[in-house]
Amino acid sequence: MSYSPSRASYEHSFRHLKASHVLKGLASTPFDLTVEGNLSPNRIERYSAQAGEFKLLFGTERVNDDVLQALKELAQEAHLVEKMAAMQRGEMINKIEGYPSENRKVLHTAMRDFFMHPNQGKEALKATEAAKKECDKLKAFMSKVDKEGQFTDLIQVGIGGSDLGPRALYIALQAYQKPGRRVHFISNVDPDDAAAVLKKIDPKKTLVVVVSKSGSTLETLTNESLVKEHFKKAGCNPAEHFLAVTGEGSPLDNPDHYLKSFYIWDFIGGRYSATSMVGAVMLAFALGFDQYMNILKGAHEMDRIALQPDFYQNLPLLSALLGIWNRNFLHYPTVAVLPYSQALLRFPAHLQQCHMESNGKRIDRMGHPVDFDTGPIIWGEPGTNGQHSFYQLIHQGTNVIPIDFIGFAESQLQEDINIQGSFSQEKLLSNLFAQSIALAKGQKSDNPNKVFPGNRPSQILLGKRLDPFTMGSLLAYYEHKIAFQGFCWNINSFDQEGVQLGKVLAKRIIDQFSAKRQGKRAERFPEAEALLRHLDDLQ
Repeated sequence: MSYSPSRASYEHSFRHLKASHVLKGLASTPFDLTVEGNLSPNRIERYSAQAGEFKLLFGTERVNDDVLQALKELAQEAHLVEKMAAMQRGEMINKIEGYPSENRKVLHTAMRDFFMHPNQGKEALKATEAAKKECDKLKAFMSKVDKEGQFTDLIQVGIGGSDLGPRALYIALQAYQKPGRRVHFISNVDPDDAAAVLKKIDPKKTLVVVVSKSGSTLETLTNESLVKEHFKKAGCNPAEHFLAVTGEGSPLDNPDHYLKSFYIWDFIGGRYSATSMVGAVMLAFALGFDQYMNILKGAHEMDRIALQPDFYQNLPLLSALLGIWNRNFLHYPTVAVLPYSQALLRFPAHLQQCHMESNGKRIDRMGHPVDFDTGPIIWGEPGTNGQHSFYQLIHQGTNVIPIDFIGFAESQLQEDINIQGSFSQEKLLSNLFAQSIALAKGQKSDNPNKVFPGNRPSQILLGKRLDPFTMGSLLAYYEHKIAFQGFCWNINSFDQEGVQLGKVLAKRIIDQFSAKRQGKRAERFPEAEALLRHLDDLQ
């Protein structure tokens, strides 16, 4: 019998779960990684798990068998795997009980679930069929683009989830890019962002993908107008170059203005949309349609892994619970995501949005303020660059910062040579492993400046090589880790009311600018007027 979230299931408080009390007691004396012999080879081997393309190494976390058992019981008590299954079936989980809210399904997993059809729910099956239809449209369109050979460049115009995830994936997979193809991104309403991109392209050879689910996103529509004006000045008809990724029937769904429209739906949240048409058009152009499908296959494999009841076979669940231990019981406020892969340059920025927009919540699913910490602050940069930047604070600062390390056994391009007895990839991995050990064990010294306190937890997600399949799997791993933590805290990880107030007030200030230019009076906004006077002082 399948689990379906009920009103009663939303009424539990994370802090009052039986396993939470056990974990609170265990947190008073967490495992000491600095004691000689505690970080043993046996511990490093035993505290590891493998599924799909990845191994998760967590011997450098401050956990022992008692903590792991209590975390396993927490997952069972909070029905985390059952809630993941309900999400993937298409249950209505994007809602706040008793209050106006989005009231939507959450089906980004259905966008990549047309390989096996494993017991999908009716709603998920309908979503998958719609996604398959859009993929067929995209495949036919890209076949035509390849055959005609007119377009060498593509500009993606979008912001937030329409930019961060797709951009991170494109940068990560440039090693697999088709010859003669380039992709550019315009997201910021800062006009310099668009101007810098438009200097690089020949409009006659460029496609433009405008991404907005509602067709009303202020920054995106503004940038679209800037780009269209540039194309017109170059003698190009925008309708022959512009594509739309939008909701069916939105203002952008207009065949008179766009060469082709591809659809997304309200059950696909922006930060979870990279494997939908939001990322698909750009990725299929850059990498080829088959490589885009490989991304979907990798993501789908991790979607299946996230349904595994076995604690050690469900990597995103295991990582999520280790994060719960660090956040709620050891009380660490941030997490650094540090990929030892230059290709993942923008992946921490995507995860910053995905984590913090999802789990930066202060009320539970019943609308009650929570009495515990929810989502941590997420940040990060690739190693080894970060070692020459902020690692000083990580090792010897006053705040303990848990680390998600990401590494790969092999480089993407395999262009490496032996220098001074080792290959560059070996040097890269040596630094990754050394940092994890150093943070855990620390260092004693008579010189206080050389004391490293240790007991700074980390986990390592290790794969063989970053390719389209692995990248899809990595993306889904973090999507599910975030969702599991939200399920555990009993918050809604799929809305983003916190971004709305600033948008509303910005629109009122825009009206102030417009009214002043026309010599009219806008609606009074005294605080904004006071700020705008400072601009006048600079004229």
